[in-house]
Amino acid sequence: MDVQTWTYLFVGLTFALYLVIAWMSRVRDTQGFYVAGRGVPAAANGMATASDWMSAASFLSMAGLIATMGYAGGVYLLGWTGGYVLLALLLAPYLRKFGHYTVPDFIGDRYDSQPARLVAVICAVFVSFTYVAGQMRGVGIVFSRFLEVDINVGVFIGMVIVLIYATLSGMKGITWTQVAQYWVLITAFLIPAIAISIKLTGHAVPQIGLGSSLQGESAGGGAVYLLERLNQINTDLGFSDYTTAFVGKWDKVNVFLVALALMLGTAGLPHVIVRFYTVKSVKDARWSACWALFFISLLYLTAPATAAFARYYMLVGLNEKSAAEVPTWFRSWEQTGLVLWLDDGDGRIRYAAGDDNEIFRGGNLPAAELASLRTGHQVWLETAGAKGIDARPELRAKGLSGPDRDIIVLAAPEMAELSAWMIALVAAGGLAAALSTAGGLLLVISSSIAHDLYFRILNPQADEKKRLLVGRGVIGVAVVIAGLFGIYPPGFVSQVVAFAFGLAAASFFPAIVLGIFTKRVGTVPAVCGMICGIGITAYYILAVVYFEMAPWTFGFLERGINPQGFGVLGMLLNTTVTLALTPFFPAPGERVQEMIDAVREPEDAGAAVNIEAAPEH
Repeated sequence: MDVQTWTYLFVGLTFALYLVIAWMSRVRDTQGFYVAGRGVPAAANGMATASDWMSAASFLSMAGLIATMGYAGGVYLLGWTGGYVLLALLLAPYLRKFGHYTVPDFIGDRYDSQPARLVAVICAVFVSFTYVAGQMRGVGIVFSRFLEVDINVGVFIGMVIVLIYATLSGMKGITWTQVAQYWVLITAFLIPAIAISIKLTGHAVPQIGLGSSLQGESAGGGAVYLLERLNQINTDLGFSDYTTAFVGKWDKVNVFLVALALMLGTAGLPHVIVRFYTVKSVKDARWSACWALFFISLLYLTAPATAAFARYYMLVGLNEKSAAEVPTWFRSWEQTGLVLWLDDGDGRIRYAAGDDNEIFRGGNLPAAELASLRTGHQVWLETAGAKGIDARPELRAKGLSGPDRDIIVLAAPEMAELSAWMIALVAAGGLAAALSTAGGLLLVISSSIAHDLYFRILNPQADEKKRLLVGRGVIGVAVVIAGLFGIYPPGFVSQVVAFAFGLAAASFFPAIVLGIFTKRVGTVPAVCGMICGIGITAYYILAVVYFEMAPWTFGFLERGINPQGFGVLGMLLNTTVTLALTPFFPAPGERVQEMIDAVREPEDAGAAVNIEAAPEH
């Protein structure tokens, strides 16, 4: 069977599995809909958490970032795994003992304020929609390449699947669907990585293959190591060494800030935190975080090897090749517009360091669009020639200095000429990663609006049936908006997701940590801190990325602050404003302080604070 047939088979089987699980897990009460009845075992919750959190950014885009950035791409590995240490130690057990449905629920009750709850709802919805934009883009990429349908059609199909299993069974169905999706995505990631490692280096363990010599290559009678070869090729083409740290905009300050922003963002993401409300006890919450880190590590420790393998194949397989020598995988992906080539006249692909504003294209575009691109390309060639600039690189995606990073993992099996079923398996894994996170995010949006806004603020007398109806209706609306983000994406997957982490770090992290570990911080300081934190972070990201504002250097930074790391400064501003205002406003009431004491007591020392014990819930 060919790749497309295998893809239809794998995608069809996995989608059928998700729908069967959703049907078997359907719920009729809000506790099942929002927190899966609080009966999920720790190991299963760890798998669901890993699947929920390992989104399209982890599966599709992270290896692409490492492939193009080299050593500096490790910042994403550090940030996205380090956050789980903070979760396990600082947040998970306390939030589980608190026992509510959502992060806005915690904020609203801890700070004893409906305005605080409303601000938290706005932050949760803003962060979740930013995050879900990357997932829907990932769905569109997979469908457009492997099922050869328009990206818009692919996004629509993904919307329908998520809508069915999220509205039918809520958190209970999403949890067990995510367990299945974890095994789909991890299998789809590891099998091709192992096969490529064997083919390139002779080692079945990709991590060993990364540091091994290439089969069939030698220099001066000695072995040629993969990373040495990549360093040599990168240098020859004008790029920095693949293994060199702190190059270009990734200086030490920005590496530190981005890693820290991703760590704090992980510990503040609403769709990750809510997973710890689904387990039976505080002990299970801690073990869930440990299990999640283990399951995540299986993919994250393999991603650098996959990135290096793909980078090697791309540079060796494409550079200086004529049109007749271009490999099949390139022609297939060229039709999606995610990797492009417009010849400058010498008949060969030339991929090297160059101007980021060039747009190169070749292949099967509509005549009008291709003519427009060629005209723009000719103007650039003439301008470059007049300035004595080398007209390279030719290989890129629209507006990007190189192929789109989101295709690296999906294209790697094709680059290595693996079996058709392995190529199709990766497509099913990419869809599992994107849809699992999309489902969790949509439930956060639903619970924030239907539970925290509608039930807790607007209509506290609403019965179970009406609350479920509103929750399911909100998911329907949110799916449509998420689909629009997939059709009109604001950036590549990891970039958009990293922004969501920064927003979560700047808004929720200080409010949650201070809410647990201090009894003095009251409503007004916390609300002002959240507004300032998320406000300045959102402004900076939008201004730098989309409105061409120069990054802030603060007078001593050469490169300025990377927008992906600005969440740390937003978090510091949030904390500073909160603590500075605290002496001027009253402390929380006696009821809130008793609740804080109860949450911080060891599990056996006092009764857990839980949602069932609170009449207003």
